[in-house]
Amino acid sequence: MMVVGIVAVCAVLLVLAFLLPRLSRHPQNGTQRALGAGARTGGKAPGILGRLFSKPFHSSSRAVGRSGSAGRKARGRLPF
Repeated sequence: MMVVGIVAVCAVLLVLAFLLPRLSRHPQNGTQRALGAGARTGGKAPGILGRLFSKPFHSSSRAVGRSGSAGRKARGRLPF
């Protein structure tokens, strides 16, 4: 279920970054802040479990960042 949510957020952010590049920064930062809080909370588990619980949040945060930057980069490559 979480994977579907992250994919949906990335798709919305990609479209938003393509259409409104400057206004897409706030939703991207907010999403990354929320995912960072989940990673910090998961990382408090002892030992190996901490890394295992925080890894999905780190990779999701990285995916959100990449989708936002890809939308802005594609917008910058437009000829008009």
